[in-house]
This record gives sequence, structure tokens and C-alpha cells, in this order.
Amino acid sequence: MSELDELYQEIILDHNKNPRNFHKMEDANHMADGYNPLCGDKVTVYLHLDGDVVSDISFDGKGCAISTASASLMTETIKGKTLDEVKTMFESFHDLVTGRKDPMKCEVCVGKLKVLAGVRQFPMRVKCATLCWHTLKAAIESNEDEFVTTE
Repeated sequence: MSELDELYQEIILDHNKNPRNFHKMEDANHMADGYNPLCGDKVTVYLHLDGDVVSDISFDGKGCAISTASASLMTETIKGKTLDEVKTMFESFHDLVTGRKDPMKCEVCVGKLKVLAGVRQFPMRVKCATLCWHTLKAAIESNEDEFVTTE
């Protein structure tokens, strides 16, 4: 294993053991529930949107290390971003983990999100890494009167 791979693994393990923004947000105005029936991962994404800006985001649920780390990294990455920026990040991240984009050429995924590029080698784990992102997309499309489940 290369030193870079070891570093990426350490970051994933850290975000799994100490997930950032892991709590139910009481004043969320958008939320969605996501479930991966293949492995049992469950996540709820809570958003507080001010216009088209993600002013706050959190998540809770139960999942594997990749699922939890991905949600933790996602919340850190998109807080303060506009919905257009979030959409671009979603597409770039999805391309990164599905192998459609070279991690060395992923300008949007540079930094923290790049640590999950290795899941492309394990197709069954791609769903673990993308569950929170699909749930985020459903949360954005919902409103405070809806509760959306993604599968």
C-alpha cells in the first residue's frame, strides 16, 4: 500500500470514528432518509437552506465506515456552498467514485473528497460512498413538509 493510500485510509477511519456534523438538526428546513438495502446502511440528511445556500447540514444514521466517512466529508465540504456548487460537486464526486473521472484530474474533488476515490475498485462499495449524496439530492428537492426516502 502506498503512503498516499495509507493516508486516505486513515482519513476515512477518522471520519468513521469521529463523524463531523453527526446529529439531528432540529431547525432543518429540508431533509431526506436514505437506505441501501444491499448492505443495510441508513442515513438521514438534514439541511438548512437560506435561499440557495447550504447554511447548515448534518446527518445521522448507521452504516459502514465508507458510508459514514462519506457523509461526514460531504457535510464538511458543502456547508456554505450554493445549490449550483453542490450539484457540480455531486456530479464530480459520482464520476470520481464510479471511475468516470481520473482522481488526479478531478478539480472539484481535490482535497478531502478524493480520499474516497479508491471505492471505484470495489463496485459494491460505490453505493456505500454515494448513499449520502443521493440522500442530499433528495433533501434539496424536498421541503419541510416532506420526508423523502431514496433507495
